[in-house]
Amino acid sequence: MEIDNVILNFSPQTLILMNGVLAVMMFSVAIDLAPADFRRILYAPKALIVGLLSQFVLLPALTFLLVLTTTPRPSIALGLILVAACPGGNLSNYITHRAGGNAALSVSMTAFATVGAILITPVNIALWGSLYEPTRLLLRETAIDPASVAITVGVMLVLPLILGVTLNVRRPGLTARIRKPAQQLSFGIFVFFVFAALAANWSYFLMYAGSVAALVVAHNALAFGGGFALASLTRQSPFDRRAITIETGIQNSGLGLVLIFGFFGGLGGMAVVAAAWGIWHAISGLALAAVMNRTEAPR
Repeated sequence: MEIDNVILNFSPQTLILMNGVLAVMMFSVAIDLAPADFRRILYAPKALIVGLLSQFVLLPALTFLLVLTTTPRPSIALGLILVAACPGGNLSNYITHRAGGNAALSVSMTAFATVGAILITPVNIALWGSLYEPTRLLLRETAIDPASVAITVGVMLVLPLILGVTLNVRRPGLTARIRKPAQQLSFGIFVFFVFAALAANWSYFLMYAGSVAALVVAHNALAFGGGFALASLTRQSPFDRRAITIETGIQNSGLGLVLIFGFFGGLGGMAVVAAAWGIWHAISGLALAAVMNRTEAPR
């Protein structure tokens, strides 16, 4: 079967479930945060600005260079561009926390990026997609419903964040008892979901993942490397640098799948790229976090 004729088993119900899983993970991170963590960022916003530039400017540019260098088929190229145009996923908050990085900065980046994605994501898709002749032919008018994005932000990020921080402030004793079990449970649920989604599409991945695997791995490595390089060049602290690195390398591929099915007819090449990204960035992110967590990051 031609890759662009593939329709993956990602139903609307599956995507809703995925959002719910990520919301649980967001809560498990939030119960380890306090309002003072966010006040420090507002007083010193440089790291936040660098992180957003890394995600919305540097990563799309690096992606375009990767596409020009490797010249993949148009649907795969557009899938890479679309993933790069998405905001960071809140899986990055969990991974940053495990890496010993600035989780409050990571959450702030995710929040700003997700809201900004209402405008920036379609602009980046149109801009970088139109600069490459093969993908220009695939582009059509793309619009993101602000209300849908606002609901997603509220359910996946804002609500669990507020609940977690509030619980930590008002019931510190309780959060101290449930913090570790909640984080372990949320991680277990996420791993189960990833394997279930992979099993539902196993035959497709066996057939087509090989054609995009090397590109996805290289793309993800570029994202992590670009975030680390920009954070280093702008002299961010190691604590903030870990957050920026991970936030740039962990993209909201769930949103990418929603856009692909909603606005590109579930185009097979794009969908396989986004689905492969969703699995690989979790594996690479957790591996990177394990390496980073071996040493404490100076603040």
